[in-house]
Amino acid sequence: MTVTDRIALDPFGADIAAECARLRALGPIVPVELPGGIPAWAPTGYDTLKELLLDPRVSRDPRLHWRLWPEVGDHPSWAWILGWVGVVNMLSTYGPDHARLRKLVAPSFTLRRTEAMRARVEAITAELLDGLAAAGADGAVVDVRAGFAHPLPMRIICELFGVPDALAADTGRLIADIMDTSDPSPEHGASVQRQIATVLPALIAHRVAHPGDDLTTELIRVRDEDGDRLSDDELLYTLLLVIGAGFETTVNLIGNAVAALLRDPDQSAAVRAGRIGWDAVVEETLRVHPSIAALPLRFAVRDIEVAGVTVPAGDALITTYAAAGLDPARYGQGAAVFDAARGADDHLSFGIGVHRCVGAPLARLEALTALPALFERFPGMRLAVGAGELRQTPSFIAYGWQEIPVLLEG
Repeated sequence: MTVTDRIALDPFGADIAAECARLRALGPIVPVELPGGIPAWAPTGYDTLKELLLDPRVSRDPRLHWRLWPEVGDHPSWAWILGWVGVVNMLSTYGPDHARLRKLVAPSFTLRRTEAMRARVEAITAELLDGLAAAGADGAVVDVRAGFAHPLPMRIICELFGVPDALAADTGRLIADIMDTSDPSPEHGASVQRQIATVLPALIAHRVAHPGDDLTTELIRVRDEDGDRLSDDELLYTLLLVIGAGFETTVNLIGNAVAALLRDPDQSAAVRAGRIGWDAVVEETLRVHPSIAALPLRFAVRDIEVAGVTVPAGDALITTYAAAGLDPARYGQGAAVFDAARGADDHLSFGIGVHRCVGAPLARLEALTALPALFERFPGMRLAVGAGELRQTPSFIAYGWQEIPVLLEG
């Protein structure tokens, strides 16, 4: 196929697995069109994506390496992408700039510091389970996402970054709007930019006035003590990245695992009986239902040959975690089937190399605390709707469910 035959990605992400299969049938890397008409390339398999993730000729900095960057302002329907690439943080920098920013953030997510959060994760989990039990009394349907999978990581990340209660809802709304790719209108893009310009400065101002033992205060201190290490914009957009990635992805990890197990009673029974470990459940969830299905954007620093296809210098690529995890060439013909017993832990869903997610240990801690506690507390829990009635989050980026309605007793 030629570049003129670009495949338009579904902005609603209604059936990500099926879309990955359709693209894979067209080749190892396929020209696609993102919402609003943004052209890009989509790797369709594990090996191709891994090769590109580790290739130093692939950049995340649009200002340096995206040929179309000067034209973004000429396309009102491209405004939504600015929440992803029109920022300056670890997600949109290359080489020394990326290394500098990562070095500032990574110490906040070490295994030691993550382990120190265990008691709070356990306490909040117990509190939320009590709330679910009360809401689900007398056979009432409860939404596990809204009542459990969302508030646990949200509260943890707000505590880590010192987000005051008054800003928590606005912060959650901002991240949800960035993840929503179903509306490429200029109005949606402008709304996201307004929220970025109000919510995060309010957090910074709050922590300047009320410094505490939190990561926002630490980053402010770095900015104020040595501006060469962290600028005002980098502080703002680093908070956007680490707060957003720190809770939204874990929401989907927990929710996707719950839904996968409730859709398969035999597998759920095997987990409850200890024949399959919770570690395996988490890894299989990350492989089959990665919290981020596809991440925009990366850029070819120069022409790159990929499986006989030339990606021209300056072209954009998306990071297709879902396609990699569902690749039959890597995981067999049953790759799309959730099977925690397969023991596959080589997925790319947390990234690889210098861009591996710094928050992966915290996400695993939260999931490995929340999931066993939930299924132990409610051994008869079952879906309150048919498995096919669950509605995907309106996004080709985020991979999760809008609601997970359940009955707590079978």
